Amino acid sequence: MTLDANIEPAKNLAADTAGTLAVVVGPSGAGKDTLMNLAARHFAGRPDVHFVRRIITREGDAGNEDHKAVSNADFDAMEQAGAFAVSWEAHGLKYGIPAEVAGELKRGNLVIANGSRSALHHFQTAFPRLKVINITARREVLAERLMARGRESREDVLKRLERSSLTVNGSYDVVNIDNSGMLGDAERAIISVLEALIGK
Repeated sequence: MTLDANIEPAKNLAADTAGTLAVVVGPSGAGKDTLMNLAARHFAGRPDVHFVRRIITREGDAGNEDHKAVSNADFDAMEQAGAFAVSWEAHGLKYGIPAEVAGELKRGNLVIANGSRSALHHFQTAFPRLKVINITARREVLAERLMARGRESREDVLKRLERSSLTVNGSYDVVNIDNSGMLGDAERAIISVLEALIGK
């Protein structure tokens, strides 16, 4: 099941919330979206596992993620109305996690959201039961994948990787998955992590 956006005001989640929010993060080129799509296919039809459909201020057909595209004005209005459990800005775009995730978590379900390492403090504040899944890859693998996209020069890619960190900083409950090798290995790893969180 996929969670979509609504305009229900966000509610504070009590510390005894039964379900877990798993937020998937990682640098560009690590394969985060691909692994989330594979995991969503694996858990399709499970009533206790929900993948969040984010609200983003970009075109609906941009990127490798099924998201709800909105304008900046609509995003701001939704944010003012309390439609997001978490929202943040990155790379000139605005991102929101719909407030309705609270209902699934209170029912004890596992909710999986595509996040950002820079926004983890917001996630930790909003969700008392938080698991961070950090998708990584070796820098040379990231460089090859980013250059294959053709959006940046080799020099720009290398500069970006030099100044980026592959780790998650802060006191979070983190599991790292290396997606440098065979995609099937990383797919099995993320599915195993998520299965261990179900019913926790």
